[in-house]
Amino acid sequence: MFGKKKDEQPTQAAAPAADGESKSYAKPEAGAPASAPSRPAMNPDIARRGPDMSAFAPRPAGAGVAATPRAPEAEQKKLIVGRDIFLNGEIRTCDSLVVEGKVEAVLSDCRAIDIAGSGEFRGSAEIESADISGRFDGDLVVRQRLTIRATGKVLGKIRYGQLEIERGGVISGTVEALADGAPAPAASGSGR
Repeated sequence: MFGKKKDEQPTQAAAPAADGESKSYAKPEAGAPASAPSRPAMNPDIARRGPDMSAFAPRPAGAGVAATPRAPEAEQKKLIVGRDIFLNGEIRTCDSLVVEGKVEAVLSDCRAIDIAGSGEFRGSAEIESADISGRFDGDLVVRQRLTIRATGKVLGKIRYGQLEIERGGVISGTVEALADGAPAPAASGSGR
């Protein structure tokens, strides 16, 4: 193994040191005798300590709540679909959906969607606010503000509370404004 032939005998340098001495394999420093070790040997009698698993142990009720405050963002339910990711299905109960890849889904019980310039969403969504720099194709109900950026394209049936379109943004299809203060009607007949 490692370049030795089977027929060769071990050399003197490869033999273990006698009398419990540890052998140093470091290059000797200039002017230092070759037999002097350059660093102390490891003590094999010291046992290695295992990992601390106390962070995963169950805590008694009420213990440590005041000592570990949580950031507001830690409690937010955020789903990020990264570039070159394809997601297909139903998405429910998320606070924020960020689309950088491709999504074919029915989106419900969510607050906000942010479609990046590289992102594509196909399907239906009923949300509070939307910021679209990529492409949305399908049924979209935005109860508050729909923002279409300069690179954004929204196609299909669109209903919104407020609409903002930057120069270059595209909106096409059936477009309706929601009545002030009126909740969006439940989608009927969506058998997806």
